Amino acid sequence: MNRIGPSVFPILAVLMGAWITVHGEENMSEIDSRGSAGRHIATFAGGCFWCMQPPFDNLDGVVSTKVGYTGGSKENPTYEEVCSGTTGHAEAVQVVYDSSKVTYEQLLDVFWRNVDPTTVNRQFADRGTQYRTAIFYHTEEQKRLAEESKKGLDTSGRYDRPIVTEIVRAGKFYEAELYHQKYYLKQPAHYKRYRAGSGRQDYLKELRWNNEKGNP
Repeated sequence: MNRIGPSVFPILAVLMGAWITVHGEENMSEIDSRGSAGRHIATFAGGCFWCMQPPFDNLDGVVSTKVGYTGGSKENPTYEEVCSGTTGHAEAVQVVYDSSKVTYEQLLDVFWRNVDPTTVNRQFADRGTQYRTAIFYHTEEQKRLAEESKKGLDTSGRYDRPIVTEIVRAGKFYEAELYHQKYYLKQPAHYKRYRAGSGRQDYLKELRWNNEKGNP
């Protein structure tokens, strides 16, 4: 599925090839995800990261989100390299949240509501390991909660196929190029066309399993 529309080309001409590596207090490989003042970090892969950022941005208690690449071996990967499927990385969203306002269980609920967890290396029109679904845990408590959540969903009868979403320890997170951040706000028309054309929108509506606050 081509996610780059004509309106983006001027931006790409300036920014293509540039990337922003993780840094500062939100670098999940350098900071304790239990954080200070109740701040924690969560990481999820759910296919196209354009579509995974809005649901968390709309959630009370979320401090910030970034989209990027994680789970692979290539250092400082570019978007083009990740899209080639050769880096091992998945497109992902990094969420910094205030645990006094939102729990990890609630984040897991938002994650499940916005993916098809029954497909291997695919989300809707996008195919490849870079579009796999995964929960990258930062603590043993996150791992326990993720496993319990997955098991509960698998036995709920909601799906007629097994849940195949990976639950793996978080590694280094590489922030994606600037033009990908908050793409749904920067290029709303193209984002909406992609979301609808990819099949994600109809799938979530059919399951009645979407974020109650809605997604742009």
